[in-house]
Amino acid sequence: MELLLDPQAWIAFATLTALELVLGIDNIVFISILVDRLPPERREIARRIGLGMAMFMRIALLLLIFWIVGLTAPLFTVLGNEISGRDLILLAGGVFLLWKATGEIHELLEDHGDGPKPASAAHAGFAAILGQIIVIDLVFSLDSIITAVGMVNDVRVMIAAVIASVGLMMVAAGPIGRFVSRHPTVKMLALSFLIMIGMALVADGLDFHVPKGYIYFAMAFSVAVEMLNLRLRRKPR
Repeated sequence: MELLLDPQAWIAFATLTALELVLGIDNIVFISILVDRLPPERREIARRIGLGMAMFMRIALLLLIFWIVGLTAPLFTVLGNEISGRDLILLAGGVFLLWKATGEIHELLEDHGDGPKPASAAHAGFAAILGQIIVIDLVFSLDSIITAVGMVNDVRVMIAAVIASVGLMMVAAGPIGRFVSRHPTVKMLALSFLIMIGMALVADGLDFHVPKGYIYFAMAFSVAVEMLNLRLRRKPR
């Protein structure tokens, strides 16, 4: 009851929930693009499982908070840069994003629709998609949890904010995913965002910190321009 009646706790909860939502945008975009490779009837359940795994992974990491903080301790030095466990995970996640987004762009550009494709080529396996979601969930979860550790001291507030933010993401993931699937240019824009995010993760892992505000401003500006383009294309000639 003490915690529920503490206004500071509510302020911390609201601030952290908003921050987790902003940091979760990357996760929603990535999951939306991945599940687009599944048959339509299985996409919604894959989104929910993916976001559910993200929630449980973040809660588990919060309960291992001291281990998380220890990940920032240097393990070794390369060319004058101290590399920590967090840096290694960010580097691996960034390279994975670059590889995956580049592959998706290549497939999108090479798909000319010439003749029917076999089911194995048209739709990826459910387990394979979930495996890729787990990998990237780990990267995004680690980044957001380290941010949460720096903002809030009470682990109960952190867990409540994670649950609230993932619940809101589950509501938004379906409409966002369907919108991305319906518009190829939006899908291409989302894939370019993933390349930018992958580069930012690699840079962060190498101690070249790009302010997140710059990245989110560039994404918001690009989305605004694309929305204007979509509206213009819908206007009758």
